[in-house]
Amino acid sequence: MTKVLVVGDEPQMLRALRINLEVRRYRVTTASDGADALHRAADNLPDLLVLDFPLSAADGVDLIRRLRDRTANPIIVLFGRPGSGDKIAALNAGADDYVTKPFGIGELLARMRAAVPLGGDGGSPVQVGRHTIDLAARTVRAAADGDVVLGPDEWRLLELLILNAGRLVSHRQLRTAVPGPQPSLADQLRRDMARLRRKLEVDPTRPRHLLAEPGMGYRFQP
Repeated sequence: MTKVLVVGDEPQMLRALRINLEVRRYRVTTASDGADALHRAADNLPDLLVLDFPLSAADGVDLIRRLRDRTANPIIVLFGRPGSGDKIAALNAGADDYVTKPFGIGELLARMRAAVPLGGDGGSPVQVGRHTIDLAARTVRAAADGDVVLGPDEWRLLELLILNAGRLVSHRQLRTAVPGPQPSLADQLRRDMARLRRKLEVDPTRPRHLLAEPGMGYRFQP
């Protein structure tokens, strides 16, 4: 399981990131300031660091330098409204990538996957009927029918379900994986799940793997 240290001085942002990452099977530690971040990084070296930048630019750049002295593991910076000078300073200090707010969780996850490939359960291909799903390679293959093409939202939902195999994933958790206006997300989620079943299940009307829990959410059954 990939270990992530998230650093920032906005409690709501830290809590939202922690929830979103933990449901995707990341092991998350948070720190509220630079000193706390350095202590936690020394105590249990993370595979990836995510640094929120409402910290003052000077403090944030100094923190990146000090973290970089301790580890070569990737650092992703979350910026509010950065000028080009802020981004350049962060990258020159040792950051590997950045994301500009506001951002969808899918964008951050994509940057994280690029920095640290999925490990644990997410790294092993999964069999769904005739299909072999490789989350790390983002491929769905069937021996007789060739590759299956999934849309971005379908991938996000399928990934979240597979990484929580055997466990109920609530409607609320699934909706966090799909960007879009909240009032229409319930209908969009039903449409996306119906498409996934048509593409992956042997009999979409009697699914064996992508199971609905009425009024609660969905479950991936290997």
